[in-house]
Amino acid sequence: MRILFDQGVPVPLRKHLSEYAVDTTFERGWSTLDNGAPLNSAEADGHKILITDDQNLRHQENLAEGRLAIVVLPAASWPGIRGRVEAIRAAVDQAIPGNYIEVRV
Repeated sequence: MRILFDQGVPVPLRKHLSEYAVDTTFERGWSTLDNGAPLNSAEADGHKILITDDQNLRHQENLAEGRLAIVVLPAASWPGIRGRVEAIRAAVDQAIPGNYIEVRV
């Protein structure tokens, strides 16, 4: 399964999701795209899950019609999420298309 890390998601999280193919918006050249463009690009490129720290994403985009599962992190820094790795892994494992999951602190 392919996962896309949104801009700001700490890259060290990648090693804790090693069984998945993980890309970043920066690596894909999408870090400068605005609004829903990264979501559309991720779907078109075959990603199944977007991991983001954007707490407002569900208010900005119509996620119900999408083919991506969205996992929202409680913080944008590695120290802020390091202790939540197991909860993040559980959210990723349970993610289904169109699903929106917030990992709590």
